[in-house]
Amino acid sequence: MEVKTSLLDNMIGVGDMVLLEPLTEDSFLENLKNRFDHNEIYTYIGSVVISLNPYRSLPIYTPEKVEEYRNRNFYELSPHIFALADEAYRSLRDQDKDQCILITGESGAGKTEASKLVMSYVAAVCGKGQEVNKVKEQLLQSNPVLEAFGNAKTVRNDNSSRFGKYMDIEFDFKGDPLGGVISNYLLEKSRVVKQPRGERNFHIFYQLLSGSSDDTLKKLKLDRDVGKYNYLSLDSAVVSGLDDAANFRTVRNAMQIVGFMEDEMQSVLELVAAVLKLGNIEFKPESRCNGIDESRVKDKNDLKEMCELLGIEQSVLERAFSYRTVEAKMEKVSTTLNVAQAYYARDALAKNLYSRLFSWLITRINGSIKAQAKTRHKVMGVLDIYGFEIFEDNSFEQFIINYCNEKLQQIFIELTLREEQEEYIREGIEWTNIEYFNNAIICDLIENNKNGILAMLDEECLRPGTVTDETFLDKLNTVCAEHQHFESRLSKNSKFLTDHSLPHNCFRIQHYAGKVLYGVESFVDKNNDLLYRDLSQAMYKANHSLIKQLFPEGNPAKVNLKRPPTAGFQFKASVGTLMGNLQTKNPNYIRCIKPNDKKASHVFTESLVRHQLRYLGLMENVRVRRAGYAFRQPYEPCLERYKMLCKKTWPHWRGPAREGVEVLLTDLQVPAEEFSYGRSKIFIRNPRTLFFLEEKRKQCLEDLATLIQKIYRGWKCRSHFLLLKKSQIVVAAWYRRYSQQKKYQKIKSATTVVQSYARGWQARKLLRELKYQKRCEEAATTIAAYWHGTQVRREYRKFFRANAGKKIYNFTIQRIMQKYFVGLKNNMPSMSPVDKSWPARPYLFLDGAHAALRRIFHLWRCKKYRSQFTEEKKAVYEEKLEASELFKDKKALYPSSVSQPFKGDYLEINKNPKFQKLNSALDDKVLLADVVSKINRANGKGSARIFLLTKKSVVLADQKTGQVKASVVLSDLASVSVSTQTDGFFALRLKEGTASAVKGDFLLSSEHLIEIITKLHRVGAANADKEKINVDISDEFLVQFKHDKVCVKFIQGSPKNGNNASCKRKNNRLLEVSVPNTPSTPSTP
Repeated sequence: MEVKTSLLDNMIGVGDMVLLEPLTEDSFLENLKNRFDHNEIYTYIGSVVISLNPYRSLPIYTPEKVEEYRNRNFYELSPHIFALADEAYRSLRDQDKDQCILITGESGAGKTEASKLVMSYVAAVCGKGQEVNKVKEQLLQSNPVLEAFGNAKTVRNDNSSRFGKYMDIEFDFKGDPLGGVISNYLLEKSRVVKQPRGERNFHIFYQLLSGSSDDTLKKLKLDRDVGKYNYLSLDSAVVSGLDDAANFRTVRNAMQIVGFMEDEMQSVLELVAAVLKLGNIEFKPESRCNGIDESRVKDKNDLKEMCELLGIEQSVLERAFSYRTVEAKMEKVSTTLNVAQAYYARDALAKNLYSRLFSWLITRINGSIKAQAKTRHKVMGVLDIYGFEIFEDNSFEQFIINYCNEKLQQIFIELTLREEQEEYIREGIEWTNIEYFNNAIICDLIENNKNGILAMLDEECLRPGTVTDETFLDKLNTVCAEHQHFESRLSKNSKFLTDHSLPHNCFRIQHYAGKVLYGVESFVDKNNDLLYRDLSQAMYKANHSLIKQLFPEGNPAKVNLKRPPTAGFQFKASVGTLMGNLQTKNPNYIRCIKPNDKKASHVFTESLVRHQLRYLGLMENVRVRRAGYAFRQPYEPCLERYKMLCKKTWPHWRGPAREGVEVLLTDLQVPAEEFSYGRSKIFIRNPRTLFFLEEKRKQCLEDLATLIQKIYRGWKCRSHFLLLKKSQIVVAAWYRRYSQQKKYQKIKSATTVVQSYARGWQARKLLRELKYQKRCEEAATTIAAYWHGTQVRREYRKFFRANAGKKIYNFTIQRIMQKYFVGLKNNMPSMSPVDKSWPARPYLFLDGAHAALRRIFHLWRCKKYRSQFTEEKKAVYEEKLEASELFKDKKALYPSSVSQPFKGDYLEINKNPKFQKLNSALDDKVLLADVVSKINRANGKGSARIFLLTKKSVVLADQKTGQVKASVVLSDLASVSVSTQTDGFFALRLKEGTASAVKGDFLLSSEHLIEIITKLHRVGAANADKEKINVDISDEFLVQFKHDKVCVKFIQGSPKNGNNASCKRKNNRLLEVSVPNTPSTPSTP
């Protein structure tokens, strides 16, 4: 069964301020402090979440916590920011209601972290998938980029947002994120040129100098030393807990994930570097002949480097710092700038350059993260904006910030009351008007188009003539003197004339959160926010593509003489757009509070928190929320929680939940004016009634716990007794079994001992009898043996001397043979067949056996050697063996051919493209291919021919052309004739009457004669259907040339061509071959 939980379970203090009794500012503070001391940093005011900054990490944002709050009722668990995020997300996904989450609070209260937590929770609970994950990653990674360029270290916060941010996250019908749109409000661009003591400029400047590589800094013409730049404060350059170098790497990675290209990131860094360079430009006065002072740049090195970064002509920018051109209709007037005006122009350019770069970054991020689909989207807005600000010195920035908070308070009251009224109507409860302070009168004081402070400030800025902050204050004193929320010492209202807490150059406004004193100094200048047209045009002339986009008004072709809108007018329009956007969405509020100014954990400064309670209007929130009914709950969970208070509803109520609640409240005698029945909820007017129910429930739970404990303990004792009883029976049974087993073992052991003794006595008796019988038999056998031995020795004694010599001889011979074989075994020769060594014969009578063993061993190792041959090697040796049988001791050329391997294809006819045609003309595989000389009978000279041997024929072809000259079928070949000399001549003698014998026999000469004849002989022997080719070895043989027979005679002599044999015709019937004399070569076995 699912366990039902509630906000009221295990509550530290009061989790919902609506239920606080009594409701005072002190009790409110005490409840917050009590929860803060117990690490409960979240508290509710109805559906509003109060968040206190703990200034340390708490283990309450883990994935397990995300799952715990996922799809749970808002009041089901203890207060948490995840509960609000889940409620907003489920309302958007399931009810198709656009949502907005408004996060307010002063600097350092944790607004930025709260917005990150909301976005991370939504990212964790929405759908998965490659595209969805990419969108979520881009939305989350936009935060580091905006923090780097829009956040800074202040005295109150090390990571203070210096701009207001509103992000619309767009979802599809499934609740998966499609993209988002970011809007920014009022970047504090004055921080670019000046920071209060103890604060820093925007993070990106320090991150760039700390985290960039030396090569990047060299390209940007920057130095790593922060002290070399006027726009960067030195006293807070390093912040403990902030790693600027690591953060810079994070920012670059985030920009890549969001979709920035490498050249875009480089352009952004160049503009940041240009702002730093711009701050180092200083001016000096220079007097002209007419007595007017004008400004000149002191050191032009920083100006030169800045111009190189942005691609601007140095002279153009230098002139823009020295002169100002004013256009009026068709006239142009150029005036010089003094040093103060030059510094103003420099700072104005720096502020505009950085603020426009920031706006471009947001536009660029929006281009990457915006939803691509054009269908209607569900939207969740997250507003992270500055809270109400009351400083010692309050200026124009605090004025418009507080104006924005007045508008947010107004919309909060309106939406809260509207939500209350809608719920009352939906539940059928009578609506009663609620008294509350309506701050519309303050908003009207500021934003009224005729008499509002912003309208008068704009009117004063646009008025011709001398305009100062004093003239603006005078105008306020005239127009707003009678307004009940406006105070000024110089106004016509006499009650402030003696108020010394109100200086002459200030005015005071009574906001909903308290009175704030504003100094009018710089109001006019900050509202004008002027950038001289000369500087805009100089920026537009830059070769830097991004600069042109940031200063479109500098285009000379689009000169607009109309004055640009003031800062106050722009902010008022932005706030109006924001309010209209928020009006269309269901609001969810997070009020962030800073517990102390020391950024320390476990420190709760009551005065500081009390101040924030007032200007955040939290007490007003509680009063509006509980003006009608302080608590409401659906009937089902209400009955489930309190059903044990009535016997009729406990333990199960079978009817409708509303009837069960009615029975329950009637039985408890709760006054009827303390509650009302809605259609689906019970409404409780006073928190005391709820706490009465909780107290009764607590007592009942204690009684139920006691009853449960009683029943459990009784059951446990009975179970224990039954277990002991069962165990005693088991133990007794086992003991009795063990006792009987021991008794049986003793009886069995005694019986075994008696049996062993009896059997031992019988065995020993039988053994004695057997031993006696055996001794008798052994004695008889011994006597018989001795007797038979005596008889035998007596009979054989006469034959001993005649046979002794022969036995001794046989024994001696046996020992000699044994020694011979052992010695032969230990001195065996190697396994090489050519090894002729053999151990010497020790005795003459072993001569025959010694020779036979040597022959047997040689045959055996030859067989072992042959068994190692492959088929190819075996064929080679067979050819060599056949050549030995044909030519050994018959032809003098044979010994020199023994060491030469038979290659066969000497021409590589299959691979050589020259013989491709010749190779294709053959039917069979070529066994031998070589170049031979064909002898001409006419003159005895030879002509080169290609000799090809296949299994069926011999082919002669022209060496140059590859044309077949003659082809002889092997069956037409009768014999082959060779000489006994060292020459390479041989004759192919054809059978008479065959087709091949028409032209006669062939007389050829080759360097591989032995191989050719051997292969011819083997091919002939391999074909069973052909006769064997005879090989005739003779120094004189006949060759048939056509019709004549010619005798070929070999003689030894000195041929003309050196060591080679030569052929010469002697007459028509004789060819004489001269073979060189060579020393006789012994034949090789």
